[in-house]
Amino acid sequence: MSGRVTAVSSNGEYSFAKPNRDSVRLLTGLGVEGDVHAGVTVKHRSRVAQDPTQPNLRQVHLIHEELFAEVGEEGFKVAPGELGENITTRGIDLLGLPVGTLLRVGDSAVLEVTGLRNPCLQIDNFQDGLLKQVVGRDEAGNIVRKAGIMSIVREGGVVRPGDTIEMELPSGPHRPLDRV
Repeated sequence: MSGRVTAVSSNGEYSFAKPNRDSVRLLTGLGVEGDVHAGVTVKHRSRVAQDPTQPNLRQVHLIHEELFAEVGEEGFKVAPGELGENITTRGIDLLGLPVGTLLRVGDSAVLEVTGLRNPCLQIDNFQDGLLKQVVGRDEAGNIVRKAGIMSIVREGGVVRPGDTIEMELPSGPHRPLDRV
């Protein structure tokens, strides 16, 4: 299965949304060059408060563009970068990928999927009621998170809108994504 990058976004300052860019440079082991969340150790404020020495498993945030249409049916208007993602995708079931999946993006970048984004209350500050659209429960009562996935940079490179994304599933038993 393959997909495409529809937008790339970054921000050097802490804010909920990230402005779209013509391209972003992914740095091996760090994340998006110039982005506030880039680094070897955690950069998200809540995680830094818990333990600033934790490894940064949230270097690059990806969201599937199809989510915007889904929440649009409920009256919400969301554009690429507005939920804080670095890479907006189309054509890949990001939420269905197992931990350890490699995403080959563009000419040289490789991301390793680490887990699900755990949506926070800032989503409701962006648009009241949106949090309930991206976090819910399935028929069995399990929490379902739809606000994208997190990854680390295995191989750096420049990523642009229109770049292809190829998936490489891990060998062995697949572990479903959980929040990171």
